Amino acid sequence: MAAAEATSPSAVRDVDIYADPTGALPVHRWRQAPKGLATRRQLRERRLRPGGQDPVAVIECRGGKRMAFLYEIAKAKPIRPMTFAKEVALDKAMAKRQTCPSCSRRYYHCLPLKSLGSCLECYDGTPAEPDSYMRQPGEHLAAAA
Repeated sequence: MAAAEATSPSAVRDVDIYADPTGALPVHRWRQAPKGLATRRQLRERRLRPGGQDPVAVIECRGGKRMAFLYEIAKAKPIRPMTFAKEVALDKAMAKRQTCPSCSRRYYHCLPLKSLGSCLECYDGTPAEPDSYMRQPGEHLAAAA
């Protein structure tokens, strides 16, 4: 009977692959972490990254409902600079999310392509603000007319 319970779906537990297997990381409450430790987001604000170091502590937020790893600021490394190739790849990815497939306008914000399938102007006729989308490359040139 015990073997059947271990394999039942209710007995299966999610496993955090990044968690310390021994559970030996100290847990600090919200805003009570010692100086010199920071979360990934806080490191990012300082233009740093963990740099391969393991977390040294955990901070508990929202009454234990949320947890975040803490890293030593002294061991953190600077973030890698954006290369031209990365910038081009990021622009291509964002262009897919910002371009309407119907009218081919590229907006400054991401479009609801999964739910609507196009921009609001193509979907229901709601006029788009002229400042909300990018002009076509030759649209503003006198030679293009």
